[in-house]
Order: sequence, then structure tokens, then C-alpha cells
Amino acid sequence: MTHIVVLGSTNMDLVTYVARAPQRGETVTGREFRTIPGGKGANQAMAAARAGATVSLIGAVGNDAYGVRLRDNLEHSGVDTDFLRTVEGPSGTAHIVVDDEGNNAIVVVPGANGTVDHLSPGDEGLIASADALLLQLEVPLPAVIAGAEAARRHGVRTVLTPSPAQPLPEELLSVTDVLVPNEYEAVTLTGRTDPLDAAVGLLDLVPEVVLTLGEAGVLYVSRDTEPLAVPAHQVAAIDSTGAGDTFAGAYAVAVAEEKPLREALSWAAAAAALSVQREGASASMPYRPEIEAQYTA
Repeated sequence: MTHIVVLGSTNMDLVTYVARAPQRGETVTGREFRTIPGGKGANQAMAAARAGATVSLIGAVGNDAYGVRLRDNLEHSGVDTDFLRTVEGPSGTAHIVVDDEGNNAIVVVPGANGTVDHLSPGDEGLIASADALLLQLEVPLPAVIAGAEAARRHGVRTVLTPSPAQPLPEELLSVTDVLVPNEYEAVTLTGRTDPLDAAVGLLDLVPEVVLTLGEAGVLYVSRDTEPLAVPAHQVAAIDSTGAGDTFAGAYAVAVAEEKPLREALSWAAAAAALSVQREGASASMPYRPEIEAQYTA
């Protein structure tokens, strides 16, 4: 089976559902509150595992009740947690407001994720065994850079989601194979508001870019090919939380399985389309038979 390693965060998502998000200084009444395991690293790990890969997660949880639940949830989805460390203190949390149109706003408190600032013994060997390494920016940059550098040393493909959006150092970009930003992140990195212009601008930084555009689909550009636009699967969104992570996890699996490019993009878009029709991040991620059915629909 395809082996995917994820280096990243594990959070408990504290999700409030509202008709509309409050403005600054405003109080609104929510209709529901839920605690849902999440974190961009854990989300991508679960998405890849449910899409059919063998998946290992490098990260940390706290020695609190959330940490126990987060680990159990990952293992239940088939993610190897041998390299998910337990540290003193609280686990990471994400405080999320979701409105009736499926849009969200998120505040992340790193907790245990802040301790993941380097590779620990055994991490590089695990990365070397992978077909792809998935990275995000919810753990300290030194660990992200170290993971990408280890992947480059061993010829492992790196897929980086630049979220939360922030300037990226050259030492990370130089060892990144594929950048998977959303539209906001692409604008933040380039200052360009047109999607194609922003995606092409990112090629000055990395060899390949997969720009996710929500209901507008996906735009792929590389230094060696013409741009490729793939439409989204048209569905009614309930909650977009975790959709980007679902796409990244499924895309990494599709690429590692050597699916043709257009098929890989549409297959990952099918996974994301399924996820937005359900509430929560990890709770919404589809399994491979569901993705296959959506892709062929």
C-alpha cells in the first residue's frame, strides 16, 4: 500500500454553529456546540488513511483528556500514532464558528503542538520510508523545515499546505515539491488577487502549485506544463471545515498511486465535495468507496 507520513498538528476543534458569524463587539446566539477531533496534521492523516493509504503521524498531544480522545480517534481511522508523542500540558485546540452557509472562522491555540519544533529520534527514518510527506504550518517552522529537508535527502515527495498563511522562508520553499494553498493563502503569499496570476506567481517559489478555489474548483500549474483547471463537484455545502485538508490528503494518495494528473485532482475534489456536506473536520472525511462513487457520479 501507499505509505503517507504527515508531520503536523493535532487539535480538539471546539465548534459553534450559528446563523451568521458575529461582527466585532457583537454577541449572537448559537444553535449547537460540539467538540470534534481535528488539527491540520491529524485531518490530513485521517483523510489519507480513509482514502486508502497506510498513514503515520508525527506530532504531539497533551496529557489531558483531549489528548486521549485525539489519539483514540486517529487510531480508529487507521492512522499509526507511534510517532505521536504525549507531552506535559494541554493539547492544541481550535475554536471555530460555522455559519449557515458553511463558512467558518478559526482561532488556533497550539498547546502541545508548540513542542513539535524539531525532529525526534526515528522521525527521519519514518519519513524516508514514505511515498509522500504532508506538511502544514500549525507546528513550529523549524520542524516543518527539518521534515521537508529529511524528505528531500531521501527522495520523498513533499506536499505543503501553507496554512495558517504566513511568509515562507526560502529554506522551506527550496525543499517543497508541491504547494497546496487556498485562494486566501495564495493572495497572502503573492499579493496577487487573480487566481491564475497568483498561482503562476507561486511558481517562482516552488515547482508545482495546486490552488483550491472552493466551489470554483482547482487550478494546477507547474513550471513544465500548461495550467489545468478542474471543476468542483457541485454539492450543497453544510460545513467547509477540513475540506482543504481532505483534498490534500486524498491528493497525496492519488499522486502516490500515480493516477493521471486530471484524475488525481478530480478524485481529490470528490473527497472534498463529500466532506463539505457533513459537519466537522475529521468527522466529515470520506472513505475510499465513497470517493470512488462520487468521482464516477
